[in-house]
Amino acid sequence: MKPETPPNTARSALMARVRQRGTKPELVVSELLRRIGCRYRLNVRTLPGSPDFANKARRWAVFVNGCFWHHHKACRRATIPGANRPFWLEKFASNRRRDAAAARALRRLGFRVVVVWECETADPGPLFTRLSEILKPSGDRIREPVDH
Repeated sequence: MKPETPPNTARSALMARVRQRGTKPELVVSELLRRIGCRYRLNVRTLPGSPDFANKARRWAVFVNGCFWHHHKACRRATIPGANRPFWLEKFASNRRRDAAAARALRRLGFRVVVVWECETADPGPLFTRLSEILKPSGDRIREPVDH
């Protein structure tokens, strides 16, 4: 069995700087939710999985997943680092199991669960349509996104 490689301090410092909240994809989703007219809370720790956006009264939750960290299938951003490959494979599998368990728990509570992938936020138009179809408040007019 190959001994585990010692931690690379430069790599550890780089990974420690990766943001968990307030990321660019989250800001895109936040803007789209506001345009749809959805009211929400951020990072609701009282719900399973601490959804990035949630509305308990309307029973919906949105997770914004990074393609790398949550290992988005068939996405070019979901790479596997060459160094310490077994660690990363287990890490990604663990993240996906945790994500699935949180979604199941929320659905058991009667929540609609939406997963938005980081790569989807590059083109907000289709994402706006998908979110508005799933989350739109009944009877409200939805403002179409404006290109800037």
